[in-house]
Amino acid sequence: MAASHTPMERMASRSTAATARATLALEIVGYSLHKGMGATESIQSAPFSVGGYEWCIRCYLDGINERKEEKDYIPVFVHLLSRPAKVRALYDMRLVNKASGLSSPVASCLKSPTVFSTIDGWKKSVAGGLVVRSELEGSALLQDDCLVIECDLTVIKKPLLAHTVEVQMPPPNLSDNLGNLLNTGEEADVTFEVKREVFPAHKIVLAMRSPVFKAELYGPMGDKTSQKITVEDMQPAVFKALLHFIYTDSLPSMEDVQVDDGDGDENKEMVMHLLVAADRYALERLKLMCEGILCKSLDVESVATMLALADQHQCSRLKDACVEFVASSNRMDDVVATQGYAHLKRSCPAVLLDIYERVTKSRKT
Repeated sequence: MAASHTPMERMASRSTAATARATLALEIVGYSLHKGMGATESIQSAPFSVGGYEWCIRCYLDGINERKEEKDYIPVFVHLLSRPAKVRALYDMRLVNKASGLSSPVASCLKSPTVFSTIDGWKKSVAGGLVVRSELEGSALLQDDCLVIECDLTVIKKPLLAHTVEVQMPPPNLSDNLGNLLNTGEEADVTFEVKREVFPAHKIVLAMRSPVFKAELYGPMGDKTSQKITVEDMQPAVFKALLHFIYTDSLPSMEDVQVDDGDGDENKEMVMHLLVAADRYALERLKLMCEGILCKSLDVESVATMLALADQHQCSRLKDACVEFVASSNRMDDVVATQGYAHLKRSCPAVLLDIYERVTKSRKT
């Protein structure tokens, strides 16, 4: 195995923020009766345990001090009770009408945690906001003389540190393995003879990739005992390239497999022959790959031949590309003079109508 394929260990450490979440609630029944308790006196909920710490809600109905301007507001806080402690938390406090679901925000801190501390004095242990007394007493939030305060509290606990070992996986090599199986011929159970050249292969691989091979090798009309099949009307280099695609799902290097029909462009000829073979064995991905390559290699000498090929093998993309090339190149006379055009005229006369229509349209525009 190559060194680059050898798995390597990757040591990693992950810090995960752990949280504990709860909704605290304080219900003050008989709101009007609680008024007049005096400044600095608060109504406090029972303690709630969240994230391993004790918390409560405090409400100062008569304010925190005797100053007149502050008597118009009702301070409401969430309070850390545990001592000594320093805790980071998010909170969202609101007034709620339980019957209607109506709510009004009091204070919230949801983006960046607030630090609650019972080490650094009382002010550091509370967080909250002010309720405007006149707005509360004239609203539906104070229903049946009952005030409900809720606070969604999220306590951020100490991070959990975990050590992990991840294995760096080598790249997939299934196509390499199948390619080697084809090259070595190991365990081959069928051979193909193409113009006296013999190609060992594996029935199950061929049947898996091609419905035509599947019918030929395993279908009711096929000979399941036959181990040698003769392939007609195909060149050995093309069949070799076809097998390469079937086993590796990729095109071979054109330097390894070439077909020369005397036109001077061996690569283009190979792709054309391979497209025909792909159509013959219903290998749609290979057919589309060949079609895409040919669409990029059109020229005046070959476009008519390509068009005939596209029409015969139902290659719509290649056909459209050829017609567009002829219509937009303004070299129709040069195309007509090629041998490929003469073949096109004989074999696919209906295609010429589409060409003439597009050429006429392009000249008008």
